[in-house]
Amino acid sequence: MDVSQILIKAVLITVFALLGLVILLPRRGARGMAIRRLTMVAVLVSAVIAIIFPDLTNAVAFVLGVGRGTDLLLYGLIVVFLGFAVTSSAHNRRLDRQITDLARQIALAEAGAANEAHTPTEDVHPA
Repeated sequence: MDVSQILIKAVLITVFALLGLVILLPRRGARGMAIRRLTMVAVLVSAVIAIIFPDLTNAVAFVLGVGRGTDLLLYGLIVVFLGFAVTSSAHNRRLDRQITDLARQIALAEAGAANEAHTPTEDVHPA
């Protein structure tokens, strides 16, 4: 096995391990949003650079031990897609929890209002 192949495998395994940590760690509101936005900007800048300088992707691929620049772009696409899937899944779970909590609160409020409406009140007759 070539040293450059070991390098790309190490990079990919590290990225996937980090994605695994993202799945397991709790969400961090504004910090998580900032990380997602910075990642999106980095992906967009990388895409523009790859479009402007297509030979650069081949050079980077060669340094990392990937055969062609297109293969490197495919690996990058897989990493970005999995990152998107992980963050979307976590976001959907968070929304499901919030909707469940809101539904419980509404049900309890309606049950409390219904109990108050059916509670017999004492009629006070003037003496």
